[in-house]
Amino acid sequence: MTTLLALDTATEACSVALLHDGRVLSHYEVIPRLHAQRLLPMIQQLLGEAGVALSALDAIAFGRGPGAFTGVRIAIGVVQGLAFGLQRPVVPVSNLAVLAQRAWREQGARQVAAAIDARMDEVYWGCYREEAGEMRLAGVEAVLPPEQVSLPRGAQGDWFGAGTGWGYAARLAVEVVGQDATLLPHAEDLLALARFAWQRGEAVDAELAQPIYLRDNVATPKKGI
Repeated sequence: MTTLLALDTATEACSVALLHDGRVLSHYEVIPRLHAQRLLPMIQQLLGEAGVALSALDAIAFGRGPGAFTGVRIAIGVVQGLAFGLQRPVVPVSNLAVLAQRAWREQGARQVAAAIDARMDEVYWGCYREEAGEMRLAGVEAVLPPEQVSLPRGAQGDWFGAGTGWGYAARLAVEVVGQDATLLPHAEDLLALARFAWQRGEAVDAELAQPIYLRDNVATPKKGI
C-alpha cells in the first residue's frame, strides 16, 4: 500500500500530510516567516504519530508554486534533501490546484477560480473543475493584474472564488456565487492531488523538482512602481 508524504510552505500556511495504510494524518499552521524553523519538526512529529519511518515513504509531494518566492524554495530544499537521501521520487503539485481542492473538500465547490495574492498589484490565477474527486485545470495558470483575469472560455454554471487573491474581489472581472479570501493551501488537499498524480505515474526524480513562479521578476519590483 502506498505511503506518501506531502508538504507545503508556499503561502503563510505551513502544512504536512501523510498517507499510510489508507489513513491520512495532517498538521497545519498559519505561521508567516517561520516555515524554515517549523517544517522539519512538523514532519518528524507527523511521522512519529503515525509510527512511520522516513524509509517507508514511496514518494514525497510538495507545493511547487505559485506562491511566495522564499516559501516555495523552502519546500523544494527540504523535499530534495529528503528525497535524495532516501532515493525516492517527488510529486510536484500546483498550489492553485491545492486551493481549488480545498474549496471542493470544504465547500463542495465543483468549479473554482483560485487566486493567490502575487503582490506587485497582481494575482496568481487558475480555474479548476472537479472530475472524479480531482480538481483539474481548465485553461492555464497565469499571473495577471486583477482586472485581466477571466473564467475559461465557454464557462457555465456556478463558480466559487478561493484564495488570498480574492482580497481584490472588487477588481476581479468574474462573477462567483461565493468566495473565501482567507483560504490557504493545505497539505491534506495537496496529498489528495498527489495520489492521483502518483497513480498516473507522474512522479519525477528529485533533481527535477523545480519551482513554478509564473513570473520572471520574482525578486524585484516592476519599473515605475
